[in-house]
Amino acid sequence: MTKNIPPSAHSSPFRPRSDGDGNSVHNEILLGLASKECEILFSKLEFMRLKVDHVLHETGGALKSAYFVESGMVSILTVFPDGKSVEVGLVGKEGFVGLPLLAGFRTGLTRAITQIEGSAYRVDAEALVATFAECPSLERSLHQYSQISAMQVTQIAACNRLHEVDARLGRWLLMCADRIGSNSLPLTQELLGQMLGTRRSSVTVAAGILQKAGMIQHGRGHVQIIERRKLELVACECYGIMRDQIKQWQNHAGPPLPQQRMGGNS
Repeated sequence: MTKNIPPSAHSSPFRPRSDGDGNSVHNEILLGLASKECEILFSKLEFMRLKVDHVLHETGGALKSAYFVESGMVSILTVFPDGKSVEVGLVGKEGFVGLPLLAGFRTGLTRAITQIEGSAYRVDAEALVATFAECPSLERSLHQYSQISAMQVTQIAACNRLHEVDARLGRWLLMCADRIGSNSLPLTQELLGQMLGTRRSSVTVAAGILQKAGMIQHGRGHVQIIERRKLELVACECYGIMRDQIKQWQNHAGPPLPQQRMGGNS
């Protein structure tokens, strides 16, 4: 189902608040678009719910659609021939699933799967690519997000190799909380082990250390961050490195594109 945005939804050159069907927009990439680009892109978007374990795309599969995540959390997994997988990225309301399309590729190297239920805007892959000629700020924002994602993949790979499980768990919980905008995380220890690439027993021990220190509470299928500041201090430095790099890039991204400065007018 596609939709047209009413004038009230894009009367401002930035930050569309509604998609025209009564759904509030939370995706940060969409919120940064100029009004003219909103009008072009939103007519091609379909709002959808994301249930846990919903696969958005599979390793080696065709990228028929792309997704602007609105809420919840999507994990990006590297899957090995024996079926084992390890997480290499997280996507929440800040992000987008379907980055290979920016380079002209139509298949994905990784698996994208919903880990925390939420919602997203789906767009046909060919329709998205066709909008780039008319939506330069959208294309630029997606390229910037691709660089952030690549940086995070690199840092997480180093983190998984060098740091202890409790520090990695702290980093991962903080990243999850950032993406869903909540310190209450519906996560099982089995899932935590899969995402960290370690045994469930190791996660149990690590979670116990963090809980004993008063930083988190964990129970069946749920983790609550109690003392975020303490958790940031215990988490490995990878969390701070990624956070600071993103802030630096955001502060030095260069001047807005002409279309943005002109409020969407050509």
